[in-house]
Amino acid sequence: MDADVTGLARPKGRHDAARTAVRHGTGPGSVTLGGRRVGVERPRVRAADGSGELPVPAYELFSSTELLGRLAMAQMLAGLSTRRYPVVLEPIDAKVAGRAASTRKRKSAVSRRFVAATETALADLLAADLSGLDLVAFMVDGVHFAESCCVVALTDHAGRHEGAVVAGRWLDGEPTLVTELIVDLRERGLDVTRPVLVVLDGSKALRRAVLDVFDSPVLARCQLHKIRNVRDKLPQRLRPIVGRRMCAAHHAETALQGEGLLTELARELDHTHPSAATSLREGLPET
Repeated sequence: MDADVTGLARPKGRHDAARTAVRHGTGPGSVTLGGRRVGVERPRVRAADGSGELPVPAYELFSSTELLGRLAMAQMLAGLSTRRYPVVLEPIDAKVAGRAASTRKRKSAVSRRFVAATETALADLLAADLSGLDLVAFMVDGVHFAESCCVVALTDHAGRHEGAVVAGRWLDGEPTLVTELIVDLRERGLDVTRPVLVVLDGSKALRRAVLDVFDSPVLARCQLHKIRNVRDKLPQRLRPIVGRRMCAAHHAETALQGEGLLTELARELDHTHPSAATSLREGLPET
């Protein structure tokens, strides 16, 4: 910071007719250091013509909280709580640490930064232009929170995640939420006229919405969801056995062989667990 002040206001004790800035003492400030905010005395500089205070580049850089926001988001998304946030801070000098914000204030600040960073990241995700996206596969699913359903669609394009999310009430399986989500993708430039592989969990609402918006979707059923659906209709002792047999069928060399193995399993289940057999046969070709 001293070097920046010298660059702006020229060295002390020398007359300089071309000087455009003058030193203006110091003031209280704070910088980011080791994952925490530390109080400092910041130098101040004013324009020589009296037009106002000038920024000191080094202080502007180190006083930014953007890095703290990114750090908080990364650590909390990895499972770290605000209560344990101080544990992972980088070690710094004891005197400097003494000038850092208190643990209680730090927890509140970390929580606020996490909220702000995730809001920014979500806004960027939902505003991304999808016109250049070379879409091959499209996966969509819903997650229920109490009486609300959050429907999410994600793509991976050159290692960069893009997609959409919409939340609302899931009323009797109506496809309104999903249609709204896919229409939003289309309005952001996603080409829905090309053939695309669409992977669903078996929901009729999801299926209806995809068929309404995409021109040439190739529908596929999520194998993991199918295994869960069948296992839920079986006693505990049979769930691992049937799950392993379904996994083996899904990894068969050809789709025809896999379908044959699953059909055979469904016939065996007909005698003792018909509801599981019915669930296994439902949507079998797409699975």
